[in-house]
Amino acid sequence: METKKNPDTIDLRQLARKIWARKMLFVKVLPVVFVLSCLYIVCIPRTYTTNCRLAPEMNMSGGGALGSLASNFGIDLTQMETSDAITPMLYPDLMEDNKFVVELFGITVKKSDGCVKTTYEDYLRHHQSVPWWTGGILWIKGLFKSKETESTGLNEMESSPYILSKADNDLCHVIRGNIGLDIDKKTGVISINVSDQDPLVCKTVADSVSAHLQQFITEYRTNKARVDVEYYLQMSKTIKEEYDSMRREYNSMVDANSNVVMQLYKSRQEDMGLELQRIQQKYTTMCNMLDQAVAKVQERTPVFTVLKGAEMPLKAAKPKRMVFVVGMVFLAFIGTVIYILRDYLKRAMVRQ
Repeated sequence: METKKNPDTIDLRQLARKIWARKMLFVKVLPVVFVLSCLYIVCIPRTYTTNCRLAPEMNMSGGGALGSLASNFGIDLTQMETSDAITPMLYPDLMEDNKFVVELFGITVKKSDGCVKTTYEDYLRHHQSVPWWTGGILWIKGLFKSKETESTGLNEMESSPYILSKADNDLCHVIRGNIGLDIDKKTGVISINVSDQDPLVCKTVADSVSAHLQQFITEYRTNKARVDVEYYLQMSKTIKEEYDSMRREYNSMVDANSNVVMQLYKSRQEDMGLELQRIQQKYTTMCNMLDQAVAKVQERTPVFTVLKGAEMPLKAAKPKRMVFVVGMVFLAFIGTVIYILRDYLKRAMVRQ
């Protein structure tokens, strides 16, 4: 007795015969996809990536029982609790600030082949490789570019980094896309990642961002102490001038009345001596306060430990040309199989 085939059963041998019968279609499609994929991916500029890591010194306030509990969940509260209004967790948000980004425009960069040495702003504007189709689109847009889209220039931006033209604002977005700041919530280590089309420029920008970040953190941490130093320095100068003036007046009176025995002059001399002594004590106190403020600046100045310096990358990070081509050929193969078996797949969907 002949058994009937279950209509839901898939006959793999039959499918294989159908695919093999159309093998010439693969011979036509796969080489074309391979060539087109190679032509496309070759036009995409290669990008290099480097990174550096640094650990800033922080004022830790301890965690107690809460810190011990948080450590069980991988969170170090001692790294997060500081006396600063801006905690280290907020440092990555600096890339959203126009002033921080605009300060990077003036970085001097040099390409690895030595043919270009200019500012980072000029390098991004005029020395970037783009696919030919993107270049054509930019050329067409350039024909209709208005004066409003032109750069305001670095000098004007230095005075107002928050008033930018469209071209400058677009450049800021490009820089934000090339540079990434991240911080490990558990260890407090800051990671700086930079991508660029040239390996030497990539390293230079990473070092510059690290230096700018350290300068910002240092200025912020020491800002209050530096204001105190300026205040005590100014007060010391004022009191010193008052003291010198009073001392000259006192000496003049003593010299002019050295032979006078009248009680009036003696009382005045004693009063001036007491006032001079009071001003001298005030000046001494202010000098001590100034010394403490200067010491506070040194105390508040953080020490940065570079855990990993930025290296000049030797290999491009993307695009992965071989992976892309193989992936496209594989997708073409799958698409061709689906095209050959389209009738079978339609019937299968109808049965479901």
